[in-house]
Amino acid sequence: MRCPYCNSTESQVKDSRPNEEDASIRRRRICSDCGAKFTTIERVQIRDLSVRKNNGDLEPFDYEKLKRSIKIACRKRNVPDEQIEKLVTSIHRRIETDTTDNTVPSSVIGDFVSDSLINLDPIAFVRFVSVYKKFSKISDFKKIIAQIPEADVGAMVCDLPKKPKTGSLF
Repeated sequence: MRCPYCNSTESQVKDSRPNEEDASIRRRRICSDCGAKFTTIERVQIRDLSVRKNNGDLEPFDYEKLKRSIKIACRKRNVPDEQIEKLVTSIHRRIETDTTDNTVPSSVIGDFVSDSLINLDPIAFVRFVSVYKKFSKISDFKKIIAQIPEADVGAMVCDLPKKPKTGSLF
């Protein structure tokens, strides 16, 4: 493993621990040349996956990019990091097992994320879908909110006054 500080390829593993229900291993390493300590994470990878973007470009599947996009949707929501990690791992496994081709359309990944987020947190679902589907009108939000099960919609409604008290809404 290459040291992120001095680029040496000589490092020693000092500690290993399984993470995420044994889906990955966290390793603490120390560089033999500069003595810097760093962490690596190893994940089981069934096969090399590529993502076909909407514009036709092909790029390697990036677990961390998927995790970042879900974290952004869940920002300032009561969703623990462990739950996000489990969600990303389950989506990654689903992509590997539910698809037969090594090239996966980005729309399939977006649909998997949407399906998972609607059950995890309806607000995060709306946030994610609004970016994923490139919402440009209020009616886009109304349509997607109508798809959320009725019991969850109440959590999304905020109590705003019917009429602003003054000329400003804020």
